Amino acid sequence: MTNNLPRITFLGIGLMGAPMTRNLLAAGYPMTLWNRTASKCEPFAGEATIAGSPAEAVAGADIVITMLENGAVVEDVLVVQGALTALKSGALAIDMSSVQPSLARRLAGLAAEQGAGFVDAPVSGGTLGAAEARLSIMAGGSEADVERARPVFEVLGKCTHIGPVGAGQLAKLANQAIVGITIGAVSEALLLAAKGGADPAAVREALMGGFAGSRILELHGQRMIDRDFAPGAPARIQLKDMRMILDEARAEGLTLPLAQQTYNEYLSLVANGHSDVDHSGLLLELEHLNGTLLGSLGRGPKEDAANSKN
Repeated sequence: MTNNLPRITFLGIGLMGAPMTRNLLAAGYPMTLWNRTASKCEPFAGEATIAGSPAEAVAGADIVITMLENGAVVEDVLVVQGALTALKSGALAIDMSSVQPSLARRLAGLAAEQGAGFVDAPVSGGTLGAAEARLSIMAGGSEADVERARPVFEVLGKCTHIGPVGAGQLAKLANQAIVGITIGAVSEALLLAAKGGADPAAVREALMGGFAGSRILELHGQRMIDRDFAPGAPARIQLKDMRMILDEARAEGLTLPLAQQTYNEYLSLVANGHSDVDHSGLLLELEHLNGTLLGSLGRGPKEDAANSKN
C-alpha cells in the first residue's frame, strides 16, 4: 500500500524529540532523523532514515520539524549548517523549540526566501506529555501553514493557533512565566508548612482540592515531597526561558518583578551545580537559602498506594 503521508524530517532527537518521533512513526509518517549526538537516533534506525547532517536530512522533506535546546542551537542548525537553504520549494518548516519571538520571525523570512512556509510551535507538557501525545502546542504562522501542520500536531497533542509567526513563542513565554513562578510559590508554601510542623504531603493533598490546586502543585509538589528531581525539564532550560521572558519584557518596556526574582533563584540554583536537575528542583535553592530541608512528617500518595496493595 502506498503511503501518501508527507515525509517528515525531525532534527533533534532528545528528551522531547525522541517520544515525539516515536508517535509520528507509529502514525505511519515516513521520517528522516538527525541529531548532533548520532547515537540518539539509533533506536529508530530500523524505522527511519538517519542522516549525517541537517542539510542532508532536510533535502526532499515535505515537513521539517526542529526540537532543539535553545535559540542559538536552532540558528546553528537551520542557518549555519544550511538546513533552511536545503528546503525544497513548498516545504513547511516547523520549529517546536522554545526560542525568542524575534528569531522565529527572522527564520520565517529566511524560509520564505526558499519558497517554504514556517510555523513556530513551542510546546508545553514535558516529557510525559510528549510520550503520551498530550502536548499543548502553541502555533504561530499563517492560517494556511498552521492548517497544513495540524494533522501532524494532532499526532503529538492539541494545537491552538495563537496568531502570526512569533505568537506561538510569546504564548510559550507566558506559559514558562506561570510555570517558573508557580514552582517557586509551591516550594515556598510547602517549606513554610513543613517548617511549622505540618506534613507537606497532607498540605499538598488539602490544597489540591481548593483554589490553589494546579498541575504544578499536583506533579511538582509531589516531586518535591519525594525528592525526585530527575530531569523532565532541566533547570538550565527553565533559566533560559526566564531570561527570554525578561529580554522580551525589556523590549516591550515592561517590568516583571516576579519573573525577575524567579530568574535570580534559578540562576543561583544553576550556579550551585544543579543545572541538570528538574526545574521543580528550585526547592533545593530555597532549602540552601534557609539551611533546612523540606522533609515529610507523613506518608505521600506513593506510599499510601503501595500500602493499599498489601
